[in-house]
Amino acid sequence: MRYSLLAAALAVAMGSTSFSASAADSRDQTIAELKAQLEALSAKVAELEERTDAQSDVNLDTAAQLDKITTGSPKIDTKGGVKVTSADGKFEASIGGRIHFDTYAFDRDIASTTGTTEFRRARLTLSGKAYGWEYKMEQDFGAGTNLDGLRDAYIAKSALGGKFTIGHFKPYRAMEELTSSNELLTMERPFSSATGLFSGRQFQQGVGYLRAGENYTAGLSVFNLRGAAATRNEGTGAAGRVTWAPINNDNNTLHFGAWYSTENNNLGSADLVATSNYAGRRGPSQVIATTTGASRNTVDVMAVEAAGSFGPAFFQAEYADATFGQPLGRDQDVTTYYVQGSFMLNGGHKPYKGATGVFGSPKVADKGLWELTGRYDYVENETLNREVTSWILGVNYYVNPNLRFMFNYTQGDNEVTGDETAQYALRTQFAW
Repeated sequence: MRYSLLAAALAVAMGSTSFSASAADSRDQTIAELKAQLEALSAKVAELEERTDAQSDVNLDTAAQLDKITTGSPKIDTKGGVKVTSADGKFEASIGGRIHFDTYAFDRDIASTTGTTEFRRARLTLSGKAYGWEYKMEQDFGAGTNLDGLRDAYIAKSALGGKFTIGHFKPYRAMEELTSSNELLTMERPFSSATGLFSGRQFQQGVGYLRAGENYTAGLSVFNLRGAAATRNEGTGAAGRVTWAPINNDNNTLHFGAWYSTENNNLGSADLVATSNYAGRRGPSQVIATTTGASRNTVDVMAVEAAGSFGPAFFQAEYADATFGQPLGRDQDVTTYYVQGSFMLNGGHKPYKGATGVFGSPKVADKGLWELTGRYDYVENETLNREVTSWILGVNYYVNPNLRFMFNYTQGDNEVTGDETAQYALRTQFAW
């Protein structure tokens, strides 16, 4: 029995020793496997770090290339038109245009009239800058092709605190004449403009200088009495305008101005004629005064102007005295003036353009704007006893910054013939 117990104890001891050795071997194997896994993970981490560094180099190189492309490429802006600017800012080119499509119907009296539709304006405009010089070329296909439809065509340069303009442009005279046709209060300009006093002489070839400050402008232009499509002649002219806005802030502007124009007929000059379309465009007309080209006489005009924009209300007026020289007998004295105004019904304000001394269209945001308009226009040749007047009542609807609809009712009164023709006119206007 004693030997059996001893044998059993030895067997247990040997078994325990064998189990301990086996557990140690298993632990060593597990540690070895863990070390192998850690080494593998370390190798993968190192590989990923190498890839990340390489990718970072690629990203930096790509970013540098993109930055080079961005800074070296022209900038293209399509807001309201198309404008391309070179990367260095030395060159600009813009393409714009305007479409004014009109419909006319007449309430006939004595004069013969024909209702119709027409493209009052259909213009394409190219303008821009090159090496510090500005340029502009504008063609109105609604007025004709080639030179017949040429409007602004000039180069300009800022110097001596102002801007010099050389080419084909509007002389500095008549406030409403210098207002863009896209921003006119009514469909046609008053008599004291190229619609009346300066018929057929809206754009002239010459040189101009315009200087503008925060609340003033001063401009002078000298020109040949030749439009782009007219024949060569030796007639000359000059016009100057000054303006001052003693009140000029975001919501209120008060404007005063004065201008003078002289045109001197000479060899080959066409007749200088003042004509009134007193019942709207394509309606009856009345010749107010004429200075023939052969007479080599002058047409001289002096005028004053006042205007204001106060919140939704706007007014504008001009008064002009003109003398049409005659070779024989008394010179013809012409007086013309107009008063016009508007009221915005649902917000909006007509802004002042200090650089040119005129007013623009209200800014249209999320909703359309409604504007009631009106004008009284008067012209008289005191020498020949010719008097013509017109009343205009209208409404403008600004759909967005590019699109506007206009309606005008014009009541004409020709004291020479007794005609009182009236016109209903509608315009669809799109500009970009």
